[in-house]
Amino acid sequence: MLNYEDFRIYDMEIIATDKGANALSGQCKIRILVEDMNDNHPEISIKSFQSPVKENVELGTVIAVVSVSDTDSGDNGKVDLTIPANLPFQLKESSGHFFELVVSELLDREKAAEYDITFTVTDRGSPPLSDNETMTLELLDVNDNVPKFPQSFYTIRVVENNAPGALLDSLTAYDPDLHENQYLVYFIIEREIANTSMSMLFSINPENGKLYALKTFDYEIEKEFLFHIEARDSGVPPLSSNVTVHIIIVDQNDNTPVIVSPWRAHGSVVEEKIPRSTDKGSLVSKVIAIDGDSVLNSRITYQFLQVTDATLFSLDQYNGEIRTMRMFSYRDPRLQRLVVVAKDNGEPALSATVTIKLSTVETAVKAYSDMTEVPLEYDIFSDLNLYLVIGLGSVSFLLLITILVTIVLKCQKPKSSKAAPPCRNSVISERNSTIADSTLVSNDAYWYSLFLAETRKGKLVVRQPAPKGSRYIVSSLPRSTGLTETSDSAPSTLQNGLATIDLP
Repeated sequence: MLNYEDFRIYDMEIIATDKGANALSGQCKIRILVEDMNDNHPEISIKSFQSPVKENVELGTVIAVVSVSDTDSGDNGKVDLTIPANLPFQLKESSGHFFELVVSELLDREKAAEYDITFTVTDRGSPPLSDNETMTLELLDVNDNVPKFPQSFYTIRVVENNAPGALLDSLTAYDPDLHENQYLVYFIIEREIANTSMSMLFSINPENGKLYALKTFDYEIEKEFLFHIEARDSGVPPLSSNVTVHIIIVDQNDNTPVIVSPWRAHGSVVEEKIPRSTDKGSLVSKVIAIDGDSVLNSRITYQFLQVTDATLFSLDQYNGEIRTMRMFSYRDPRLQRLVVVAKDNGEPALSATVTIKLSTVETAVKAYSDMTEVPLEYDIFSDLNLYLVIGLGSVSFLLLITILVTIVLKCQKPKSSKAAPPCRNSVISERNSTIADSTLVSNDAYWYSLFLAETRKGKLVVRQPAPKGSRYIVSSLPRSTGLTETSDSAPSTLQNGLATIDLP
């Protein structure tokens, strides 16, 4: 069996001899050329292979040296060496049948921790023959990744009155490196607020990133905090990243409404007075309460908890104004008790109460001897008051008739030169007048009766001393009419009737 790889050329000499007595012979030379067949597989040999290598190896670094061979000739002995196309490596022919495997792209252990590299050598015969060799390249980790938080900004809501040491949140970062390059340490970046360090308010577990509150927060004092937390790995050199943390203190309904109006010196009872003649819709009182909580929990509404007469007063639930729904009548008690509750909008709701004791007072007119006018005060008459006024008016009318008769009789008597001239509007009664002594002077009930009677007529009643202090002048005037001046010698005549009475 011929083998091209053993002998490619065979030279032979062939001698032919006959069998005669005198044998004769002849010879010739033959050269046999053996043609090559692609009957030998190419061979591959790994001369050197560097594994493992660091993931940050430079481009162009030689990872392996490979040699190839094929004992065939011609195209059958020509070979090609290849590796898979999806690898970050290239083959470079160095010399003869030697090839170098070099790094053509940046390696990243976090993407591929190792590579299986298959070297394939193929000849150019027909049919082609091939061979392959597989090597595994491992990558060593380097600290080339910074820790990463799932989000760049954390908003954490904490309800006030929290217990010290309460867990707020877990801020865990991720580092894809290995071993010490992956081991993270967490800490709060120091920042002072109002001379208070963040490490005095919050604490973070350095190993797992769990954030805790070190104190109880009060929304009315502290509403929010803003600081940073850093995660640092243990590589060489160490890499770190930070995240912003926004702590929002959530208000809790922990403040009871405080009633600031009406002002109470002691306890929760307020005593106020109101004229009995108050009109419908008049403002009686206004309850004002404040709440130290936030917007929702501080919204105050007002309600009647107790009221003597629900038909007499109304309460605005938003502004706390108490107004009359109608006018007072003689049937209404003089004392009214109103209990108002101010309730916030929290859950559960908190409230405060105030008791208002209203005393209704009658409209009164005070007469003084040194006053020249007594202003008229209006009153709204109830049915009982109307009957009383009618009765007193009747009595006053009879008294006026008596006075007029007396004046007429006095006018018929001769007058002295010093006395005031008689007229239809003015009469001076004598000192010993029985009527004056018993009615006008000694009995003040007359003045009250006269006042009521004249008031109904829309007039003013004036009682003033005469210029010399020995007489009283009783004047009945319309509301729009004023008093005329009196001289030193005698009183002036009044427009609508004047009686001058000597005092005992």
